[in-house]
Amino acid sequence: MAEGLYERYQAASTAHRTHRGACTVCTDTERCTAGQRLFESFARLQDAYLNRQRAQRR
Repeated sequence: MAEGLYERYQAASTAHRTHRGACTVCTDTERCTAGQRLFESFARLQDAYLNRQRAQRR
């Protein structure tokens, strides 16, 4: 599961960066609807991955 989570986290990061590079509306502080959805997905998966990493170190 950890590899699956990591892969989903990296895919979400790539999707967000790709969108951010092409979108003329998104900025560092404001996002369009699609950009916000992609960022939230990335942030949620990043949090889940990092929390799993921390739990494994204990």
